[in-house]
Amino acid sequence: MEIADLVKWVLCVDRRVLVMREVHQNDVIKPSEIAERSGRSIQNISRAIHELEEHELIECLTPEKRTWKRYILTDKGKRVFEELRESKLIET
Repeated sequence: MEIADLVKWVLCVDRRVLVMREVHQNDVIKPSEIAERSGRSIQNISRAIHELEEHELIECLTPEKRTWKRYILTDKGKRVFEELRESKLIET
């Protein structure tokens, strides 16, 4: 999928935007921290994380763990986030 298509895909669902923004702002973050900060359920955040991982926009730094997983943006995720920000499609 092209970067422009990924930007549109991320924008289609607000939980994806939320997770991308939180991961970008915090460099490394746990799903529970995102849920707590946003008031969203952990299931909602976990779904977004799964979707973003499938499109290789974020990656887990601790895949061997069952809990306390930590996530970062991939290089592709950084490009998508920068495109969102430069196009003023999201607030940072």
